[in-house]
Amino acid sequence: MAPIESYSPSTVERLSRQVASVLQRSGLVAIPTETFYGLGVNPFDARAVDRLRAVKGREDAKPILVLVASINDLSAFVEHVPPAASLLIEGFWPGPLTILFPARASLPHALTAGTGLVGMRVSSCRPLCELLTRVGPLTGTSANRAGAAPARTAEAVQQAFGDAVDLILDAGPTPGGLPSTVVDAHHSLRIVREGAIERSVIEARLHQRGFSLNNS
Repeated sequence: MAPIESYSPSTVERLSRQVASVLQRSGLVAIPTETFYGLGVNPFDARAVDRLRAVKGREDAKPILVLVASINDLSAFVEHVPPAASLLIEGFWPGPLTILFPARASLPHALTAGTGLVGMRVSSCRPLCELLTRVGPLTGTSANRAGAAPARTAEAVQQAFGDAVDLILDAGPTPGGLPSTVVDAHHSLRIVREGAIERSVIEARLHQRGFSLNNS
């Protein structure tokens, strides 16, 4: 079974070193987010991203989102930030909004699934942000096997994955509820998945600057 390590402000430095060691081996780490636990690997490590897909049973056609500590980390992943995306960032980051940006060609194919897009989010989960500040960006796909419910606790992650995950960071139960809302801010301004942030709230924010959501 994967080891569970408890997070606290006093342990964050030690845990960050442990996570960095796992990432150097193309390993998988279970991490808390503002909704559910997620599965984190180094998003620039194609071997790790492929392993993540296999462990989760994720379809090849589905991209994998990336969690970053701040908007300063976006430049390593995105070609540019569309105006509508800037507005969404101002209104909803940090928080449960994943924005799809035009991806840099250098990113692993398994991360973008050949879509030319990369999903990015700045989380409002403090333990996660403290970790990302120290170890760098991580993938953030939900911690569940394909088709199963996402995990809200470290113990649920352990039960679901056994030793397929290398380390689990326990910051207590996550709030659960709906997953992050996903918005395509590049190809067409539309909601790909409605989640924790309602469509009407996003529409109101965009309308302030003359943007409108595509209904398709």
